[in-house]
Amino acid sequence: METLNPGTSTLGALTRRAFFGRASTGLSAIALAHLLQKSGLFAQDAILAPPRARARRVIWLFQSGAPAQQDLFDEKPVLVQKNGEQLPEHVRAGQRLTGMSAQQASWPLAGSVFKFGRHGESGATLSELLPCTARIADEICFVKSMYTEAINHDPAITFMQTGSQNAGRPSFGAWASYGLGTDNENLPAFVVLITPGKGDQPLYGRLWGAGFLPARHQGVQLRAGKSPLLYLANPEGMTGGARQEVLDAIAALDRHQSERVLDPEIESRIAQYEMASRLQTSIPDVTDLASEPESVFRLYGEDARKPGTFAHHCLLARRLAERGVRFVQLYHQGWDQHDNLPAGIRKQCEETDRASAALVLDLKHRGLLDDTLVVWGGEFGRTSYSQGRLRPGNYGRDHHPRCFTVWMAGGGVRAGTTYGRTDDYGYNLADASGNPIFPDKSKFMPGAVHVHDLQATILHLLGVDHERLVIASQGRRFRLTDVHGSVIPNLVG
Repeated sequence: METLNPGTSTLGALTRRAFFGRASTGLSAIALAHLLQKSGLFAQDAILAPPRARARRVIWLFQSGAPAQQDLFDEKPVLVQKNGEQLPEHVRAGQRLTGMSAQQASWPLAGSVFKFGRHGESGATLSELLPCTARIADEICFVKSMYTEAINHDPAITFMQTGSQNAGRPSFGAWASYGLGTDNENLPAFVVLITPGKGDQPLYGRLWGAGFLPARHQGVQLRAGKSPLLYLANPEGMTGGARQEVLDAIAALDRHQSERVLDPEIESRIAQYEMASRLQTSIPDVTDLASEPESVFRLYGEDARKPGTFAHHCLLARRLAERGVRFVQLYHQGWDQHDNLPAGIRKQCEETDRASAALVLDLKHRGLLDDTLVVWGGEFGRTSYSQGRLRPGNYGRDHHPRCFTVWMAGGGVRAGTTYGRTDDYGYNLADASGNPIFPDKSKFMPGAVHVHDLQATILHLLGVDHERLVIASQGRRFRLTDVHGSVIPNLVG
């Protein structure tokens, strides 16, 4: 069922019959309040008064495959001291393992081969693999106590991106588009960028899909190369004017059908056709980097000149953000290092560290960081023991959902802080004294951050109450955070 989208619809475009027909089929309180306020019809008595928005937009740098926190952010001297010793049974505490390491004869602890240091006035601890991120440590809020439920990639990524391990739910970006709309009617509210040629675990379109939200809220993927969108250019022999006449004729037929049957998907189709027409000029403009000065490429690195690279996408994300795109989702694969981790993670950091830090610095320089939330992280963590044989200077790490690290910058987060911790072995979440804790997602536990808690906090920073951004479908009300999630006040500046 559809609710009115505050970002694109106007009351003037609706007949009285159509408005009340749609209002009876599941109006979202937050969307309706925003829409009526925007139209001047309900300015003083909003149905919902959401918290003050700190962020206007989100850029999510999703590191697909799960970076090993013990080698990047979560220094564990005990693992180095006890390198090669067995994972103590009381530390594992009977937790499940994946089929890839459950049958190992032993689980030898693997200390990181990389050095760590403290950085900035905040004293944040980072690996030598992240020298550029280290230089912006005081801009970052490190969350070292993330945990999730899924132990394999596909359900874990789906959970992080949609709030459910099962396919078919709306993605985070689609929820943001649905609830908040866009600040630029010539660009999609939700754009997706994927580093090509990385292999590793597959990514599916449903990760940025609209689910049972109106289809116009799904993410629009931009490709690398000369044609960021398929069929963007006019077909051979067709002028722009002729193509517009065809689109206008189709829209007229669709509107006639929409008034007759009140099917909200017809309106979505009309909106998508209209957007496609506007994209013919807006996409070439946003993807053309010719106007960027040399200082920008020195900041992001030479890879920023190469379409499709992570650095190029970070620069493109900044350009999209400054043009009002609500949600930019970057995916960078290659972090699934079950073996030969030291070499693999070094390469990944070479590809991502400089550009990630550059994006934060660039946004700050342009006055955009205060209201742009940058999120960096993967779908779960990695084990403190070695998957397979532990060799001198070489090891692998299996999947581990019980603890991992995510960082955020800008958008109202508490900069220069580290929230949460893990035990001495980096295997379980821990309280302030270092004692292992085993949180339950159904209730808030200080120091622990469930995936739904992270989602709720990001929505809060966007000015949205996660419990009230809902849609009715298939006989029940759905939201991104299901029936869980707590805003973590310590993460908000």
